[in-house]
Amino acid sequence: MTTTNATTSTGKTGQTEQTITNPAATLGKDDFLKLLVAQLKYQDPLKPSDQSQMMSQMAQFSMVEGINNLQASITSLGTTNSVSQAVGLIGKELTYLKDDGTNGTGTASSVSLVDGAVTVHVGNTDVALSDVLKVSGASTTSTTTQAAGA
Repeated sequence: MTTTNATTSTGKTGQTEQTITNPAATLGKDDFLKLLVAQLKYQDPLKPSDQSQMMSQMAQFSMVEGINNLQASITSLGTTNSVSQAVGLIGKELTYLKDDGTNGTGTASSVSLVDGAVTVHVGNTDVALSDVLKVSGASTTSTTTQAAGA
């Protein structure tokens, strides 16, 4: 449940002004369910609440839940897309922005996903996808093996 903090101050006219702040200004699904249960618990059995209002509230709750699920799916899709892009860089020559502001180059050898952040391992450095400046074809240092005999 959220907590509301009240602060008071005295203005230029000597009147007291009260500002109410709420650090968690949004209600979550748990808060909504608590309010719904409290409303049902304390309603007068001889005067039940309006059914259309109850259905409207349930529809709003379902919509909010659907939006939350959609947001989680989109976030997951974005992470999957980033990993896929990073995997496509393995074996490619990358030019990337170093922490000191200079450019570095090297061949991408692997990909890591830690706490939702995708990094490409280049030499001894982990490079964020956002720091990759240029991607060239296969590394010039790679060797190819030819089959013996003809």
